[in-house]
This record gives sequence, C-alpha cells and structure tokens, in this order.
Amino acid sequence: MHRRPPRLFPPFLLLVVALLLTGCGVDGDQAALCGKLIPAFDSGPVTILGTEALGGDEPALRLTYRTDTGTHWIACRFGGRFFDSRRHELVMVATDRMGRLRPMQFTMLRIWAGLPAARLGLPPDAAGPERGPQTDWAPLLFFLQQVINAATVACVYGLLALGYTLVYGILGQINLAMGELTMIGAMLTAMGAAALGMAGLGSLPMAVLGVFATVMAFTAVQGWTMDRLVFRRLRRTHNHTPLIAAVGLSIAYQEGMRLLHGARDWWPAPFLADRHELLSDGAFTVTALTSQVVILLMTGGLYALLWAIMQRTAYGRAHRACADDVGAAELVGVDVDRTVATTFAVGGALAAAAGAVIALYYGGVNFYTGYLIGFKALAAAVVGGIGSVPGAMLGGALLGLVETFWSAYFAIAYKDIVAFGLLTLFLIYRPDGLMGRRRGRGD
Repeated sequence: MHRRPPRLFPPFLLLVVALLLTGCGVDGDQAALCGKLIPAFDSGPVTILGTEALGGDEPALRLTYRTDTGTHWIACRFGGRFFDSRRHELVMVATDRMGRLRPMQFTMLRIWAGLPAARLGLPPDAAGPERGPQTDWAPLLFFLQQVINAATVACVYGLLALGYTLVYGILGQINLAMGELTMIGAMLTAMGAAALGMAGLGSLPMAVLGVFATVMAFTAVQGWTMDRLVFRRLRRTHNHTPLIAAVGLSIAYQEGMRLLHGARDWWPAPFLADRHELLSDGAFTVTALTSQVVILLMTGGLYALLWAIMQRTAYGRAHRACADDVGAAELVGVDVDRTVATTFAVGGALAAAAGAVIALYYGGVNFYTGYLIGFKALAAAVVGGIGSVPGAMLGGALLGLVETFWSAYFAIAYKDIVAFGLLTLFLIYRPDGLMGRRRGRGD
C-alpha cells in the first residue's frame, strides 16, 4: 500500500508560525503608507534605504531614504498592526528635520494624503500621559480649548479682512487678489524660516521678526504696484472691470508662484512650539502653544498700530476723507492717488501678516493657499461690516469661532458650508454687516 509521507508541520501550525514571524517585523502596508508621505516633505526622486520597526505600545516604523538634499528619515505610528482594525490609522508622524508634527500640521498632512480626518481634526496623543476617567469639568475644559484654538484662526481672518475693508472703504470696490498677497506672504515666510533653519538662526526671535518685517515690506510693495499698474488706470470706470481685473490678477499670482516654485507644499520648521498646560481635570488638559501667544500679541499690536495710524496721522485723515467723499477730498487738496496707493500697501502688509501666521503655525503652504482663505476673510469682512476696521476684526473673530466650534462638535467636512452659509444669511438679512454703514454713493 502506498503511504503518503508524514507532514512535518500541520497547516494551521505553519500559519501560526508565519504570523508570529510577521508580527516581529514591519507591516508592508504600513511601510507603503508611510512612504507615500515623503513627497510632502521632499521633492524629486526618492530612494528607500531601509525600514525598521520602532518600540512602543503602538506599532511604529521608520523609513530611511535618500533624495537630492541628502539622507533623511520619516517615522510613522499606527493604531494597530496586521489584522487589527486600526492598522491603517495613522496617529503620529515625525521627521528628522521637523520633529513630531504639531496637531494642525498632522491634520493638514492627512488631508494632503487623502486620509480620513479625525472628528476633531486632532491626532491621538499616543505619547502623552494616560488620561483618567472623564469628569463633569471635561466638557467645559474642552470648550475653553476650542476658544483658544479659535483665537488663532480669528487672527488670520481678521488681518486679511482688514486688507479687504481698507480698500473697500476708500474705493467701494473689492480686491479679490488680496488672498494671493496672503499666499505670497505665507510662501516667503516658509522660505525665510527654512533659510533660518539651515543657518541655525531659527530659534532667535529677532531673526524671525526680521523675516516678518521683510515679508510684510515686500508684500506692501506688491500691493502698491498692484494699484499703480492696474487699479489706478481703472479708477474712473463705473462697471465691473476692476472686479474682473482683480480676478485676473489672482489667477496670474497663483500660476506665477506655481511656475516659479512648483506645486509642492512648504512645511517650515516648528516655531515656538512649546506647549503649556493651563487647566486640567485629569481627563482633559487645556493647553496653549507659545506661538499662539505670540500670534495674538502680534495681531493685537498690528491692530493697535493701524488704529493709531488711522486716527493720528495725515494718511489716516486723508483715508477717512476719501472714504466719506472722494470728490470732495480731492477738491480740498487731498492727494487721492497717493492715499489709495498707500492703502493698497497697508492692506498688502496686513495680508502678509496673515500669511506669516498660516506658514509658521499651520504649515503646508502652497500656491493655492490664498484662494479659499481669501474668500473666507472676505466673508468675515462682510459679516463685520465691510468698510469698518473694527468690524473686520469682529467678523474674523466670529468666523473663527464658528469654524472652530463646528469642527469640534460636528462633522469637520461641513465647516466651509457653514462659513459661507453664514455669509449668505448676513447678505440677505443684514447686508451692511454688524458694524457697517450704508454707503451714500453708488458702488
């Protein structure tokens, strides 16, 4: 009788051994997912040099790779391994140049990679301390945390809304290219921060302030040039030609930046990323970054400086006169062309300040950064009362609160719909905004 040779290992035992051996290595799917994130930090051809598993309670791995800029690494941590339901859930990313990504940077990276965003837009803090059971104070602390987060968003919208409202107040026209000045400010700030990092000066406050001042000055010149070459020639027209010209300028700035610097995202190194614990109940901790405090102080300082300029300088008086009646101001000797050009320069500088906040706090700027931000800031200006300087800051604060709290308590995917829905309601029921006034001349 023919006998089948005995098997050394039953099939199920071979499967168990294979799983055990695999569990000691690197998950291939996780390594592939981590590798797809490399183009967010480096452009050009990428050569993977090695993959290694990292220790810890949650599975993590590190890819070492080489590009035209040298040898670097990227580390990714996931919520599970192999057959776990969370094996494809990315919870942390770190690089050799940026360290561990901040929550907003991590969220923007997930959006760039097309990964499903977390409900709150924040990654789980796998490296943080273990949290205790939730208390009755946790909802209130979570509310306070959203107020802090909303303050930074309000600074971005408020600064850019000031640029819109200054130009509209004097001309009665909306400059839709203002968002692209924010994009230029953000791109130049990211490049300047990268240059400071390469020179080892990124931690010096004076060096960072120097980058701020340089970017604001450059973008102010861009605003002045925009008026001198385009809008001054169209000032006497009473149709929609200036609006169409602004749309053309916006597209020209976008495509020009894309052709000059490519479509890649710029991720500047973290700036003043020290985290401070303010309140805690053991289950939830209210925190604030040093950069958030600096952004609030910078925005408050710029607003105070603008208020002083508008109230106590010859330019401020000329601006108010032109805003009341351009023809009458010209008759009494006000240089309208110079006043308008200065207004465009001031608006450009404020737009650059908003771009600097985006680059150094949020990161991930590209040639398309100013498009949606510009329309949201315009919505903030309309809600606050376009033409009113305090109304611009109030509108930015309201829009920042609405976006942040909607993202925290509801589906984050609908926050833009809510923002522009709010604009629609104000246009219908209060077209002059909260602090605006009805203009006496036709616009």
